[in-house]
Formats: sequence, structure tokens, C-alpha cells
Amino acid sequence: MYKLILTVRYLFSKWIAVFSVLSVWLCVAMVLIVFSVMDGFLDNIKQHSRGLLSDIIIDNDTLQGFPYYEEFGEFLKDRMPGEIAVVSPVIYSYGILREPVTNFTKPVRIVAIDFDSYRAVNDFSDSLYYNRYYPGTTSLTQTQVPVAGIDGYDRPILPPSHELAYQQYLKDRDESNETSEDFSEPGFRSPHGIGWFKQRFNTPRMDGEPLPGIIMGTDVIYSKDKEGFYRRFLERGCEIILTVLPLTHRGTIAENPIPVAMRNVDDSRTKVYEIDKICVYVDFKLFQRFLSMGSLERVDGTFTPPRASQLLVRLTDDQGYKAAQPRIEELWVEFRESLLDRLTLSDAELIEGVSVETWETRQQDFIQAVEKEKVLVTILFAIISLVAIVLIGVVFYMIVIQKTRDIGIIKSLGATSAGVATIFLMYGAVIGVIGGVLGVLTGSFVVANINELQALLARLNPNLQVWSPEVYTFDRIPSAVKPGVMVSVFCMAVATSIFGAIVPAMKAAWVWPVETLRYE
Repeated sequence: MYKLILTVRYLFSKWIAVFSVLSVWLCVAMVLIVFSVMDGFLDNIKQHSRGLLSDIIIDNDTLQGFPYYEEFGEFLKDRMPGEIAVVSPVIYSYGILREPVTNFTKPVRIVAIDFDSYRAVNDFSDSLYYNRYYPGTTSLTQTQVPVAGIDGYDRPILPPSHELAYQQYLKDRDESNETSEDFSEPGFRSPHGIGWFKQRFNTPRMDGEPLPGIIMGTDVIYSKDKEGFYRRFLERGCEIILTVLPLTHRGTIAENPIPVAMRNVDDSRTKVYEIDKICVYVDFKLFQRFLSMGSLERVDGTFTPPRASQLLVRLTDDQGYKAAQPRIEELWVEFRESLLDRLTLSDAELIEGVSVETWETRQQDFIQAVEKEKVLVTILFAIISLVAIVLIGVVFYMIVIQKTRDIGIIKSLGATSAGVATIFLMYGAVIGVIGGVLGVLTGSFVVANINELQALLARLNPNLQVWSPEVYTFDRIPSAVKPGVMVSVFCMAVATSIFGAIVPAMKAAWVWPVETLRYE
């Protein structure tokens, strides 16, 4: 009992202990804030990486692609019934994008997709701008320019397909109790698009020659301002010229570059800048033909098998991708061996390089780089936390020196050396608990309001804006504190405080009552 009484007495009678509490408080808050932001950033990267790929990726990492992808997709569904949800082929190539009115020209990465299956295999639909407000109106097939009309009250009227989709979207949103927050997302000033109101017509309609649709990465042609808003200066349905370069099985140029006239039907913002700044999405079957990756007639009258760059596989169990990967790899080897008697030399070379990966292994280089940065920051903050340990040790040592007579009296009354040491260790633990609680509360408050605090600092001085939407992929700083991180940081604070009290506690335990009282 005397240990607890003396611990509480020292806590409230020695105001020098406030410095120890303050050091623990600030260290805990600082570590929690940094860890939460880095964890949020890493989680965002993982979430978007998985959402853009699929559970399993099958490809050979070449622009020529590989044949018999359709057959393997069916083989996979047959051998793993009930486990394969969707299989979607993809072609990757490169080309030159040009906007005819301004002659804006830029090299781009062409991603040819089967729109329906691609949306089912990953979260691509969530990245589309116009499809968010007018569901079902985004398509890579032949399309025209949507032209808005003006009614008798000078209000805009959408083309029938867009008006119906828009009204249904509003109805679904209201029934699900969603807020209108989507409409205020940075860069989305108007859900109708700027170009739709450049001309005034009495009757809304779809106008112009039907052309295949193209979805552009938002950062391919648009740019952010300092507030994080995208200025969409292209009207929906405007003409875009995409020049493609067909390749043979062996990677040589098959023919002259092919310019393809297309219509801008939507833009995709995946929030992964390396993708949004270079990728454009087009129809799979159409560009399989343009890129000479379809079935072509050989000199002997036979036909080459069509090729794809990649097969994306979504499993019915989203968490089972690690267990499914080796099994699918075995099935690929079995399927490849069944083709040996009918493969040409070039087809065999392309198939030989095919690999089976999960979304996690595909992105592991980038994810591991961020995780290593987190480890480095942890080491740096561990070094900084030594300041708290030293400060606690110094404060407690001063208390021991000042309380030498008290310690002697306590030991002369029967207290053991272990009991005296326990008093100061409990003292350290209490300081760690108080500082840890205050630090966790402060850190959680700062993280929860970190974007608002940054906006306040930016208003006071623009140079204090450390997170610029114009530069970073994410519009907002990640602002979620994980309970596991909170508990870990708190426990480390208590352990650090106890560790800092060990040396003073040992000093107090070694005090001899006779020596203490002799000089008092």
C-alpha cells in the first residue's frame, strides 16, 4: 500500500515530473500522426492497386501478347468451377493521341479492354467521371456527341439516354441515403460537362458521325489547379485521333501507323498518377484488329490464334488469391503442355514467357518501397524517443537525490530495496500512462482534422501548405487512426517511461538507511 501512496504523493507534489509527462505526450502524438498518415497512404496504394488489377494476373510482359488466352479462360472455369468469377482479356500497346482542334499531341499507353468484363473484374467503373452521374451512358462502341437542349425556361435538357440515367441515379442516391458529396469532389464543378452548353438547341439529341469511344486517363489531357480541381475543357463526344503501331508475333512493325478517329466518352481517374497520366482505354476487339493481334491468315491458308497481353482473373473469394495463385499456375503448365503438338515456334516462345501473379506480387516493388520508408521513419522516431527516456531518467534521478532522506526513513521502517525500486517504476508507469493517453487523444484529434488544420495553415501562409492537391495523387491527406497502431504506440509510451525510470529506481534501491540518516 505504501508504494501506491508514495507514487501518488510524488506525482502531485513534484511538478518537475510535468516535463516527463510533456515529453511522453508530444512523442506519442508525433509518432501516432506520422504512422497514421503513412499507414493511410500505404492502404490507399494497396486499395487502388488491387482495384485496378484483379486477384490474379496472367501475362508474358511483352507487347506481342500470347495466344490461346480464350481457351485458357474456359479451361480455368472448367477446372475451378465456382471459384472463378470473371476472366477478362487486356491488350497493352503504345500510340500517339492528338486532339484535332488544339493539335494537342501526347504519347499514351493504349489499354484495350472488354468494357463489360473489365468493369466486373476490378473497380474501373468507380474511376469514371461521366458514368458516375449518367450510369450506363459510357461505352467504347460506336457513339455520337451528346448535345443538350434548352427548354422554355432557359434550363438545360439532356439527351433522352442521359436524362433517364441521370434521374435514375438521383433516385437511387436518395433511396440509399447518400449525400450529394460526389458533386463537390475536387475537379467536378458541373456534372453536365462544360462543352455541352457551348451551343443552344431546342431539342437535345445525339449528333455527329458515330465513332468508337475512348476513355482517357484524367491526367493525360487535363491538369489540376492549386485547389485540386480539374478543368475539363473538352466536351463529351469530341473527336480524338489515336495513332497505333501494329506489331507482329516477333515484335517487328507489321504495317504503317494507323490513325483512328474516336470520340471522348469519359475520363478515368484511378488516383494512381502513373496510370492516369499515360493510359487511354479503347475497345478490345476493335484494337485487337488494329494492332494485328487478331486471327490473321498465314501463307499456307491457316490462321494465327488471336493474342492478348494479359488475362485478369477475379475469384469468388476475394481473400483466397494467395492460395489460388499456385493452383492456377499448375493449371497453366498443364494447359501449355496440351498445346505442344499444335504450337508454332513463335507461339511457343510467347507462351513460354507467361507468368501467373497476384495483384500483391505485381505491385510488391512499390509497396515494399513504401513499407521500407515506414521502417526508416520508425527507426528515426525511435531515436527521437530516446530524448523522452533520457528526460525521464534525469527527472527521476533528481527526485531520488532530493528524496534520499525519505528513502532512508522508509527502508529503516522495513521497506525492502525491491519495494523502494517499485515505487519509482510505478511512478514511471503512471507518467507513461498519463502522457500516453494525452498523446493518443491529441494525435487522434490532429489526424481526424489534419486536412482542416492544413487548410487553416495555408490560409495564414500559403507556404505552409505541405500537401498540395496539384502535386499529390490523393486530394486529401489520409486521416484514419488504426486501433492497432493506437494501442501499440500507447504501450510503447508506458514501456519507454518504465525503462527511463530503471536507473533512478536502482539508485534508490541501493540507498543504505544508516548512511542516509547519519548526514541528515
